Amino acid sequence: MKEVILPQLGEGIEGASITCWYFKPGDNVKEGEDLVELATDKAAFNLPCPASGKLSRVLLSEGEAVKVGQALATIEEEPS
Repeated sequence: MKEVILPQLGEGIEGASITCWYFKPGDNVKEGEDLVELATDKAAFNLPCPASGKLSRVLLSEGEAVKVGQALATIEEEPS
């Protein structure tokens, strides 16, 4: 199981808000695909999937705030 974590965004930025999930739990995702759109007070950006597999859980809903280092979702990875 791979956790999708909000990475460091830049100096002084401690978090973001989830504006749009591009997939729902149960959907297949591929590494590098845009998974979720996030917004800070300075910009909006897409966070890519860190692994290929099935999106097993979305931990936060659209509109919720997420802090750097916090998990947003989990992906059940494809066997290699």
